[in-house]
Amino acid sequence: MEKENQKPIVQYFNDFLDWLEIEKGLSIKTQENYARFLKKFFDWLKINGLENLKPKELSPDHIRKYRLFLARQYLQKGKKPLKKSTQNYYLIALRSLFNFFAERDILALPAEKIKLAKEKGEREIKFLTLEQIKRLLSAPNTQTIQGLRDRAILETLFSTGMRIAELVALNRDQIKLTPETKDLEISIVGKGGRIRPVYFSERALFWLRKYLEKRTDNEKALFINLKSKKGSSRRLTARSIEKMIKKYSLLAGLPPTTTPHVLRHTFATDLLRQGVDLRTIQEFLGHKNIAATQIYTHVTSQRLREIHRKFHSGRKFEE
Repeated sequence: MEKENQKPIVQYFNDFLDWLEIEKGLSIKTQENYARFLKKFFDWLKINGLENLKPKELSPDHIRKYRLFLARQYLQKGKKPLKKSTQNYYLIALRSLFNFFAERDILALPAEKIKLAKEKGEREIKFLTLEQIKRLLSAPNTQTIQGLRDRAILETLFSTGMRIAELVALNRDQIKLTPETKDLEISIVGKGGRIRPVYFSERALFWLRKYLEKRTDNEKALFINLKSKKGSSRRLTARSIEKMIKKYSLLAGLPPTTTPHVLRHTFATDLLRQGVDLRTIQEFLGHKNIAATQIYTHVTSQRLREIHRKFHSGRKFEE
C-alpha cells in the first residue's frame, strides 16, 4: 500500500466518489454535494501550493489553516462569513475523505482529528402551519395536466415525508391504484441504501389518480417533464421540483425559503403535534440514528409549554 500512499490527495477524488456510491450507497445528489464541498478543499490546496500534498503529509496545522480559510474567506470580500453550519458541511466532506483513506489502509490523519465548528443554539427547523400547507396545496391550476402533476407532487411530499431524491426516483409501476384504493404503502430505497415503507393518504392518491389518468405516454418515471424533447430523459429533476415549489410558494404568499425539505419537516412536525413519538417519526423519515430526528423536539417542547401555560392551575392563583 506504500505506493498508494505516494499519490497526491487530489488524485483520490474519483476513487472517493466511487466509494460513496458503491460502498456507502449514497444518492447521486448527495455524491454531487460531497464533490462540491470537497472541491473547496482542493481549491485551498492549490491556492497554497499544496496540490501535490499526499494523505500522510496532511497535518493538524493544515486542517487548522483550512478552517480559518472557511471562516474568513468571505470577510475578505466584504461579505458575511459562512455560517458555522455551512462550514461544517465542508468539514464533514473532508472527514468522509479521510474515512475513505482509513478503509483503504492509506496512511493519513484519523477523521476525528477534523473537528467541526461549534454552533450556537439549536438548529432552526423551517416548517409550514396547516393553514400554509393548505394554501400551497391549492396553488396549482388543476385544470391542466401540469397543474395535476404539481398538485400530486405536493400531496405526495406532504403525505409521505419523502426526501426530494426519493420522490424523483419513483416509477409509475410502484403506484398500483384501483378505483377502490383508499390508501397505499410502498417500499422505497432511501439514504444509505436503507429500504423503508412510505404511506400515501387518500387525498394524495386522489390527485395521483387524476394525474395518471391524463398521462398518455409510456415513460417509466412517475413524475415527468411534460415538455421534454423526444428521445431525452423526461424524469423530473430535483432542481425542477425545487423551482416549482418556490413558484407555488410565492403564489400562495408563503416564504420564498419553502423547499421540498420544508415539506418533509412539515410532515414530521404535523405528526409530532398529534402525539406521535420520536421513535415512530424516525421510522417514517428513514433516519438511521434517533439523533437526526431529535431536531424536532423543539416542536414537542413548544407544545408542552403551551399546554402548561393554558392548563396548569399554579398560573391561575390570584396574587
